[in-house]
Amino acid sequence: MPELRMVVCCKQTLDPEAPPTAFKIDPATKRMTLPPDIKPVIGQYDEFALEAALRLKDANGGKVTVLSLGNKLVRDVIKKALAVGGDELVLLEDAAFEDSDSWSTAYALSLAIKKLEGFDVIFCGRQSSDWDSGQVGAGLAELLGLPLVTLARKVEAIDGGLRIEQVIPDGFQVAEVQTPAVVTVTSELGNLRYAVLKGIMAAARKQPIVWTPADLGVDASEVGASGRRLKLSRLYQPVKEARCEIVAGESAAEAGANLAARLREAKVI
Repeated sequence: MPELRMVVCCKQTLDPEAPPTAFKIDPATKRMTLPPDIKPVIGQYDEFALEAALRLKDANGGKVTVLSLGNKLVRDVIKKALAVGGDELVLLEDAAFEDSDSWSTAYALSLAIKKLEGFDVIFCGRQSSDWDSGQVGAGLAELLGLPLVTLARKVEAIDGGLRIEQVIPDGFQVAEVQTPAVVTVTSELGNLRYAVLKGIMAAARKQPIVWTPADLGVDASEVGASGRRLKLSRLYQPVKEARCEIVAGESAAEAGANLAARLREAKVI
């Protein structure tokens, strides 16, 4: 069985495990931020996708190229993908890529994947850890004209393709797809392996490949915020309010009757 050439799309996101009080929203720029001492992370579902690729590499050999898009990406964070076993890191890194929506992200990633020297499988997380839209994997499949299998919990190589256990509401079903194909991976596959010292040291020596819009042959106005199809009208933290009303009575029975009457007035019962 030939070795697989795999691309894994990994997004650097704000740490969803950070304390809720640490998140701040700038209404003017419609951006959410965390204090500088809280580092970003690779999105959790993207880590599941990376683990799926590494398991295929363990079983069948091959090459894992990690692809990430953004600006001012934190090298120590994104290089985790190399420390755990990724072979190559390609960064689409430029101010023009900032504030992408699902469409402009998928479009830029599709151009980068076409620029790579061939591929058999493109792995994505089922959704991002920040916006949770779950659209980039499907967008890539559409833009590249490839078959798509979503919600994979197990991926195995077979002659000419993949056998995938796909999560459905009441269990799973088995799907087979010819390569090249796009696969989105869900949490049932399992957590990303830990990096060992040898991998960490190897990752420190590797330098990522950095591409700008010009390297992809696209104008900056077609990617990032300029290429968005989705308009964000408002970003805000919901305000939670609570009120407490004490219903009393001369006795427990009277208090209970007063409570029932109050609930009827509020149309709760």
